[in-house]
Amino acid sequence: MPASAASPRVRRSAPTKDTAASASAEPAPVDGQRQFWLDAFRHVRAETERRAAFLSAEDQVIQSMPDASPTKWHRAHVTWFFEEFLLRKFVPGYKPFDERFGYLFNSYYVSAGPRHARPQRGVITRPGAAEVTAYRAHVDRAVAALIERASDLASLVPIIEIGLNHEQQHQELLLTDILHAFSLNATHPAYDPQWQWPEQADGGAVAGALISGIHRIGHDSGDFCFDNEKPAHQVLLQPVWLSPSLVTNGEWLEFMADGGYTTPTLWLSDGWNTVEAQGWKAPGYWQSIDGVWFVMTLGGLRPVGPSVPVCHVSYYEADAFARWAGKDLPTEAEWEVAARTSGALNDAFGVVWQWTRSAYSPYPGYRATEGALGEYNGKFMVNQMVLRGSSLATPAGHSRPTYRNFFYPSARWQFSGLRLAAYQH
Repeated sequence: MPASAASPRVRRSAPTKDTAASASAEPAPVDGQRQFWLDAFRHVRAETERRAAFLSAEDQVIQSMPDASPTKWHRAHVTWFFEEFLLRKFVPGYKPFDERFGYLFNSYYVSAGPRHARPQRGVITRPGAAEVTAYRAHVDRAVAALIERASDLASLVPIIEIGLNHEQQHQELLLTDILHAFSLNATHPAYDPQWQWPEQADGGAVAGALISGIHRIGHDSGDFCFDNEKPAHQVLLQPVWLSPSLVTNGEWLEFMADGGYTTPTLWLSDGWNTVEAQGWKAPGYWQSIDGVWFVMTLGGLRPVGPSVPVCHVSYYEADAFARWAGKDLPTEAEWEVAARTSGALNDAFGVVWQWTRSAYSPYPGYRATEGALGEYNGKFMVNQMVLRGSSLATPAGHSRPTYRNFFYPSARWQFSGLRLAAYQH
């Protein structure tokens, strides 16, 4: 795992064990498996609470748009996941904390039963944040007891592992969603006043990646991955050069000054319609104050730094910028091959997710997992675009070259940026 995959810019307690995402890569001895998974479980669960601890009870209930969820809901949903898919299945006579929570905190698992409407999660004032804390403690005790006493631990591990990786995804969403809410507050509240933008890698003599030919992409090792990263397969790449660096705010300011947001020929039709409908004139969270551009960050409102990688741009914006620059966005296969090439890409991980021009679709031969957990990824494989890498909000150990993130092309509340590609003729 690249060292930059773990961003230290969001403060967190130092773990004493590797995170669950890389747990199966280095299996513990049989007699140490229980302690290994107890440590992994406790570390990931504690990280969620550490991130939420910066927020008040009032902060935790806000839902600023249908695509976002309240912090309290994130905390409860990941807890419901363990209760629904682990405890109910493997603990005879398990007594849920509250039977009503399944309806409130299920997300999109249709097979698991009815759900509260996603756009209305912010109206769930009860249970309150303190009761969600008690819910988490109830489930934590039950999971710990199950790990300690289960006669067949191996049957539990796949569910524990996906549950921990699932929670890590929501740890990132917790930050992206509260930042969106804070961006709508005229007082510009800071999630963490001490937050700083990640330091970028020194470009040095890195020349980027010039790649071509037949390559194997996708996950093919024994450590954890989501089902959408498989099966591994071969791809044929035309000669293409990937920039070693992410596109910066300074470059984006040049795009804006050259009419980037007012020139319809730079945009896809859907993108231009979105620009007009949303009134986009700059990346998400940017605002001009007395002729100076500022951006809302986890540390509050800060001046836009020209050398900082541009962030909070949609696929539509990334595509328009690439066209303006006379280049392209890389495909996800090109990005993955380049990321595996030693020293080719700066800041591939831990700064911003990077848009690719690949539609989110199944790999050849893909089959979703059976049962309700099969709803995790496969049913979303339409009308979305793939991002690669990881961001400053991605938890430590939750990044890898094969990871496929995906969002609708208009989304820009995530920590999303871009790097460019140029085809060699």
